[in-house]
This record gives sequence, C-alpha cells and structure tokens, in this order.
Amino acid sequence: MVIQAYNKDLESLQEILFAEHKHKLLIVLQAMDTGGKDGTIKRVFEAVNPQGVRVVNFREPSENELDHDYLWRVHLQVPVKGELVIFNRSHYESVLVERVHKIAPDDVIEKRYQQIMDFERMLADEGTTIIKFFLNISYDEQKKRLQDRLNDPTKQWKFNINDLKERQDWKEYQNAYEILLNRTSTDWGPWYIIPSNHEWIRDLIVSKIIVSTLQKLDMQYPKLKQEIKTIKIP
Repeated sequence: MVIQAYNKDLESLQEILFAEHKHKLLIVLQAMDTGGKDGTIKRVFEAVNPQGVRVVNFREPSENELDHDYLWRVHLQVPVKGELVIFNRSHYESVLVERVHKIAPDDVIEKRYQQIMDFERMLADEGTTIIKFFLNISYDEQKKRLQDRLNDPTKQWKFNINDLKERQDWKEYQNAYEILLNRTSTDWGPWYIIPSNHEWIRDLIVSKIIVSTLQKLDMQYPKLKQEIKTIKIP
C-alpha cells in the first residue's frame, strides 16, 4: 500500500532528523471530537523511533498552568534539536474552547491570534519547522463515530458524555475554526485542512505532507571527523 511506503520514508527521515541533531519538527493536530487525532498518530507514525518522538496531549489546564500565561505550558513542550513533537490538541484550544464557551472575553481572544502567530514565528526563527493539520469530519460522521464508541466494547473507554455537550455547539466550533484557520495560517506555520471522513485518505495526505516537508530540509547523517576515521578497533 502507498501509506506503507510513506511510513517507510518517514521512518528513514525521522532517523536522520534525530541523528543530525539540527532541525526540529512540530506537528499540530486539531479536530472536532472523534476527528481522528489518535488514529492519525497511531497509523502515520507507527514506524518512527520513539527515542526521537514525543506526543503531547493538552487537556484542561491545571491550577498551576492557569497561574501562568496561556502559552507557558505549550512552550515547555516544543521540540528540541533532532526531535519530532506531535501536539494532540494545542495552544489553539485557547481560541476555540474559550471562544465557544465564552471563558475569555472577545477582546482577549482577538489579541491571541496575533500572539499565537508571533509565538510560532519565534519558534520558526529558532529553527522549528511547523506543520498544522485540521482533521475535518462532517456532522453526520461524528454521529456515526460516537455511536460506534458506544456499540464497540473495545472503544467504549473512549466515550465521554461531555462529547455530546460539545456536539451541541457544532456550529459555534465550525465558526471558531474558520476564523482561526483564516487568521493563523502563515508561511512559517501553514494550516492544512484534511478531509477525514475516510481514515485512509486522511492518513495518506498527512503522511505525504510530512514526508515532503522533511525531504525539503535536505538532512544528512553526520560525517565522521577525520581523526576518528583513522581509528582501528582492536
């Protein structure tokens, strides 16, 4: 299958990324509930070396996190040299959940779009390559997936009654996503809207974009220093 070929390419590229210890890759995954963030991580990154990869889940902020600015906990998790980091949800929750549920005033939300772009620009200037994916599913597909979670004993643990409450705000979330996608897609942090009703299409497109992005970095395995080349193993 084509996806397996991309998995193999990604495995090789991530190994060079880790070995070269020069570039940093940040991948942001955003979606409505059941949008496929976990499935994307599982299938697209199944062949990578966990030694150089981290997945970060941003849940409801803790009391300590709330005592800091909203980007503080995010900055702690960005990739270091040679690392690939995947954000399963991200700093964009601060202009999604907080907008839809009116947790923050409108004027505060408005400032955050520019703050987030400035934050990502700083990361990019410091050597971080940023790719952002919005996994787009339909209202009817979400209904199907929520019902599947209830019907399948192996998926019931993933069902959260709060998902039904969030589903009631579907239109508000769609509007919030439309605003953030239009306002925060930049040259240094582009958004890719991925059709995600079908998992195989989603995985294929995401894989292709990641592989293409890594290939453009023109990474190389480090060369041996001249003095090391002359060493003979006894």
